[in-house]
Amino acid sequence: MSAAPPPFDPRVPLMLTLSVATGLVDAISVLGLGKVFTANMTGNVVFLGFATAGTPNFHAPSYVVAIGAFLIGALAAGRTGRAHADKPLRRWLLVAALVEAGLLWIAAAVATGFDVAAQSPDGRLYAIIALTAVTMGFRNATIRQLKIPDLTTTVLTLTLTGLAADSSLAGGGNPNIGRRVASVAAIFVGAVIGAVIVSRWGLSAALAVAGGLVLAGTIACALHPRSAEPVGG
Repeated sequence: MSAAPPPFDPRVPLMLTLSVATGLVDAISVLGLGKVFTANMTGNVVFLGFATAGTPNFHAPSYVVAIGAFLIGALAAGRTGRAHADKPLRRWLLVAALVEAGLLWIAAAVATGFDVAAQSPDGRLYAIIALTAVTMGFRNATIRQLKIPDLTTTVLTLTLTGLAADSSLAGGGNPNIGRRVASVAAIFVGAVIGAVIVSRWGLSAALAVAGGLVLAGTIACALHPRSAEPVGG
């Protein structure tokens, strides 16, 4: 007798939706803010090293702002998650989504009139970097506390490693292959959509879409009955 399939987890489609939003944010930061990442920090640490060595076209202040803001967002999310221990999951997710969407929409307002080609004015550049980095720090820390296997929503290095190392070609059993492939595809699709929006309609439109996607996906997840269970339930 075959085992019953695991119950549907509404967090999985939410994580994939957030992965699409990550692709959008990456397109915004890389294409619109000039060689800086706000969704993941590995590239910023490397680029900061380049800037420190005096490599042309790498600007240390952007990376310092991004890393610092990301840490602030992660700290805030850590406290938020602990404050929601034993409370309904939907409440925590909706609070996190409102924070993330709100910051992205504020960034969209700040980006109005920002000159991408000239990367000016500087004040707006650093404000957009800071707002999006706080957002993604908050996101990363929230997802880390949710502990959903193979769905980090922002980083694909371990996902791709798992796809290869755990594959049947490597003698493995292809665990969570569907999630892993879907996660890669979601960020890819988000990057494509983000690149199109940034090139045609600008940063404000892309930031607004990213915020709307986060909030809509979270509301859909929160409507599922399993989201009424306590955090960790």
